[in-house]
Amino acid sequence: MGIYVITGATSGIGAKTAEILRSRGHEVVNIDLKGGDINANLASKGGRAAALAELHDRCPDGIDALICNAGVSGDNAPIPLIISLNYFGATEMARGAFDLLEKRHGSCTVISSNSIAQGSARMDVVGMLNNQADEERILALVQDYDPAVAHTFYAATKYALARWARRMSAEWGARGVRLNAVAPGNVRTAMTANLSPAHKVAMEALPVPTHYGDDPLMDPEEVANVIAFVASPEARGLNGVVLFADGGTDALLHSEKVY
Repeated sequence: MGIYVITGATSGIGAKTAEILRSRGHEVVNIDLKGGDINANLASKGGRAAALAELHDRCPDGIDALICNAGVSGDNAPIPLIISLNYFGATEMARGAFDLLEKRHGSCTVISSNSIAQGSARMDVVGMLNNQADEERILALVQDYDPAVAHTFYAATKYALARWARRMSAEWGARGVRLNAVAPGNVRTAMTANLSPAHKVAMEALPVPTHYGDDPLMDPEEVANVIAFVASPEARGLNGVVLFADGGTDALLHSEKVY
């Protein structure tokens, strides 16, 4: 059985993924702000460093998978937090745990969002994240933006995260570590429950073909099963993939786009 490390596994999709993996006999290490096996603030450099140090002490012989799931929505969080946690909290944890993954030829799965294909992401922010990645400078640039447009920054972090996975996948794959992104659709979690009424209406207006005539939001288990598979050795043919786990929403909205 393997050692699976998940960030943000105290609730939502992360918790369901951890439940599935444990039911299959795997050891799961939850890294979260609170309620985890390792408690740390992944939105801060110090928190990431402390989490990685504790992870290395706990798993010196390596890990089989890292699932970077921790994040906040674009509706109820400050823009600097969205950037620090959603992008840097994932990429820096992945980089910091690479040596542990390499020891066991493991996999890294980052959690993006199907919002990356809906045209709302601020591409200037995506460019800064992917091409400069100076966290302090970027946070200084965005701190005065109106929180009302935070959803565009959320989409930007998820777009940049998926692009980062694509860019790094060949190098990581050549060293025995697969790197992929899963892009969930609209899922019923505590995060979506706390959306503003306007954003909730907009979210529920997006069709989910597999839920036609039923609940417009997916169950966390529908996405968690996909994540568990992508992270597993059974998916060893997948590397550099951005996999939409959204019940067909992206395919419906972009049916002519095959790549």
